[in-house]
Amino acid sequence: MDISVRGDAGPPCDQAVSTDRTAADRPRPGFRQGLRDTGSVGLGLFPLGVALGVLVVHSGLDWWWATACTALVYAGSLEFLLVGMVVAAVPLAQIAATAFLVNFRHVFYALSFPLHRVRSRTGKAFSTFGMTDEAYALTASGSAAEMNGRRIVWIQALCQAYWVVGATAGALLGGLIPDGVVGLEFALTALFVVLAIDGIRERRDVPTPVLALLCALLAQVALPGQMLVAAMGMFVAALLVRYALLKGRPARAR
Repeated sequence: MDISVRGDAGPPCDQAVSTDRTAADRPRPGFRQGLRDTGSVGLGLFPLGVALGVLVVHSGLDWWWATACTALVYAGSLEFLLVGMVVAAVPLAQIAATAFLVNFRHVFYALSFPLHRVRSRTGKAFSTFGMTDEAYALTASGSAAEMNGRRIVWIQALCQAYWVVGATAGALLGGLIPDGVVGLEFALTALFVVLAIDGIRERRDVPTPVLALLCALLAQVALPGQMLVAAMGMFVAALLVRYALLKGRPARAR
């Protein structure tokens, strides 16, 4: 029996080891993609975190409260409320009720958030903890349909990193920033404007932002003191009516 050994069976051992080391030294694809996905969001989260850090030290709390709050609570707008409640020594039950009401929207986020793509238990636990408006907007859109679990977790981890670093920097430098500085809080508004524009460009859905604008204008005229709540209520009602009308079209066409 003639047994021959081909010369192209594989690369030399030292070349293979070198290739493996080079691949190990490179950043993980999920991290690179997550960094690219969260670039614009980070531009909004970081200055908003700075504003939170400044608020923490100007409220009389130690700087590390900003780091602990953003790392362990990580609830966005609730953290701004939490600073005042901690300073005022609000009862724990009232803090819990406030947190439930402010973050109740996350219950609906969970209905379409792609948690099933995250494989590991640790990843699922962190992904559940790291559910925020920004992370949901980046991972639940149509263009994110092909994101794998690693990329989703990196997006959430980087979003929290921007928030924690910004808050820590704001707290450490808070003594150098005068109380009269305004405008840092507008970073959140600017961030959601950018996310909304991206969503409109992707879906090409003009009626939805038009409905939102009309609801906001009507609420401002009718109930200026409760504009946000009224606008959101009218917008939800308008979306339900629109959904019912669009769903009924095929049935009538038959």
